[in-house]
Amino acid sequence: MSSTFPATRLRRFRRTASLRELVREARVDVRDLVFPLFACAGQGVERSLEGLEGIAQRSVDRLCAEAEEVHALGVGAVLLFGIPEEKDEAASGAYDDDGIVQQALRALRERVPELVLLTDVCLCEYTSHGHCGVVDGDGEVVNDLSLELLARTAVSHAEAGADAVCPSDMMDGRVGAIRAALDGEDFEHVPIVSYAAKYASAFYGPFREAADSAPAFGDRRGYQLDPGNAREALRECELDLAEGADALMIKPALPSLDVLAAARVRFDVPLFAYNVSGEYAMVKAAAARGWLDERQAALESLTAIKRAGADVIVTYWAKEAARWL
Repeated sequence: MSSTFPATRLRRFRRTASLRELVREARVDVRDLVFPLFACAGQGVERSLEGLEGIAQRSVDRLCAEAEEVHALGVGAVLLFGIPEEKDEAASGAYDDDGIVQQALRALRERVPELVLLTDVCLCEYTSHGHCGVVDGDGEVVNDLSLELLARTAVSHAEAGADAVCPSDMMDGRVGAIRAALDGEDFEHVPIVSYAAKYASAFYGPFREAADSAPAFGDRRGYQLDPGNAREALRECELDLAEGADALMIKPALPSLDVLAAARVRFDVPLFAYNVSGEYAMVKAAAARGWLDERQAALESLTAIKRAGADVIVTYWAKEAARWL
């Protein structure tokens, strides 16, 4: 391609802030953001989390107050995680009718009826060993036995008022099992947002404390994606859609922008991306040391996720971004 300089000067539209704003290709809107919330037992509890500044485990009463504030800022959706009082090998707290997420859903539905309530469907917060499925005597996560518990969990969330369920366990076949269970209980209207491409990532570190879900032994590489694989991630997306997923989640967002962009080209469904705890914590830590400007770095990160193809971004910056935007 021959140069057209000096007739063509791309700097012309970069000259002022107003011109740059006029031709901006990717924009982050507060309505695109989802704020994660962590529910715990008790009354008046607000337990701050090291590595996740501004994020806390909250009892249902405090969680409702936080959700009201989030919604007042223009953020339209939250993603609920639960921290039960007791854990066991069967993850019974995940599908208990009076479990912590179920309590939070009913309270939030009453207090903030316009808020979209998404729930993380996984067993790791509820199992005594911290893995995302049932474990056998050899310490292996048993795929097919885990599907029934995941389906029960999704149905219990729908019964308690969830607008959509988001399976994040990465068991094979879990979307189909959840879709069948929801439909069988007259919840065919409840969409499934599948964590279709969830990598075994180093960027989840602070979340492990937030959700109290670190594995007691081993790791999750036997069921989460290898960070080196992009084609496999797209195959996961394709299979989940075939099983009945209504939307796809890519996680973590920033190390997976290529996968997000490829999924955008290939699939005509809503794409979610999770701007995970490690991404948030790194910027917070660097900003605290004066190494970068947090607002600029955060908004640049969110814009990059949007530019890569995300329709919806789950992010711990949702409240702050709402004020900035």
